[in-house]
Amino acid sequence: MNDSATEVNNTAAKVESATIGEQDSSSNFSGRYGEVLTNLNKTLDTVDWSQMGRIGKATGILAAVIVAQILIKGVLDTINLLPVIPGLLELLGVIIVGQWSWKNLTTSEKRNAVVGKIQELRKEYLG
Repeated sequence: MNDSATEVNNTAAKVESATIGEQDSSSNFSGRYGEVLTNLNKTLDTVDWSQMGRIGKATGILAAVIVAQILIKGVLDTINLLPVIPGLLELLGVIIVGQWSWKNLTTSEKRNAVVGKIQELRKEYLG
């Protein structure tokens, strides 16, 4: 009986020391967590937040362009699944290019006018 009582006392001592070790590690974690948050706050205080407006706008525009590209791809893939529509759209494109060419490129005067418009737009936008 004496051995079993000693064994129970040893087990109780081990549980008590394990509980104390857990308390030390939790207080150690709390201290480290507080230190990390303090350093993070100091770093965020040094950031020039007035410049973030430009980055936010650029990120928003980029996100909108990506979403638009995904939507356009979805629409075009859906159109390509239909059997007749892609061929009709190609025919429509050929007809429109033919009409524009007949209207703007049949004489040398019209061709020179188109070249002049292109050069004028180029100077306006590219400098």
